[in-house]
Amino acid sequence: MSEHTVDPKLLEILVCPVTKKALEYDKEHQELISRDAKLAYPIRDGIPIMLPEEARPLED
Repeated sequence: MSEHTVDPKLLEILVCPVTKKALEYDKEHQELISRDAKLAYPIRDGIPIMLPEEARPLED
């Protein structure tokens, strides 16, 4: 699996589409985490997929 990086400036401006709050970048799993929404948005080929229906629910 090739390692893709996300532009740090993009990470600074992206927010959760559900809560409108900041996201945490999980480099190991290539996801953006929204703790309040309990969702993990995937990053595919270096592109964040910011659709709630594409997000993985976080376990408690």
